[in-house]
Amino acid sequence: MTILKRTITVLLCLLLIPVTAVATAAVKQRFADGPNRVFSGGPLQAGDMHTGPEPDWRFVEDIDTIEMQLVDPPKSRRIWVAESDGKLYVWSGYMGTAVGRLWKRWPVQAERDGRAVLRINGTRYERELVRIESGEILDGITAAVTSKYPSSMTRATVESGDSWVFEAAPRR
Repeated sequence: MTILKRTITVLLCLLLIPVTAVATAAVKQRFADGPNRVFSGGPLQAGDMHTGPEPDWRFVEDIDTIEMQLVDPPKSRRIWVAESDGKLYVWSGYMGTAVGRLWKRWPVQAERDGRAVLRINGTRYERELVRIESGEILDGITAAVTSKYPSSMTRATVESGDSWVFEAAPRR
């Protein structure tokens, strides 16, 4: 019996090592300038703030992910991005499920307060996230998304609320 207790104790201690390491890394990243591949990060601070005319967003076609930070709460994450008709878009899938709504809180926060900062290739852009829920505009956006990413987003999934799409518009 003592051998079994000791074995269980040793296994629990060995399991506690990676759990503690992952939890520590997640907490530490919350105070960092931006996210890493796995964990959300703190506010985006490094990089010049873009000033001047609206960029030609077609350059994001060659970029897999960007860093996005909401102003409230000031937490950053990596996110997919697409361009359609000269405008920039971000989105979130799985919003029609309970798990998706718990897992992805940023869309609800962005709908409440759309002020955001995007960092793309080291340059920060102040933006206003404006949710798009319906309309013909979704045909072009979903075509841009599905041609770039392995996404099953369609106009119907957006209009049903399963996917949420936001234009990253210039801040007012």
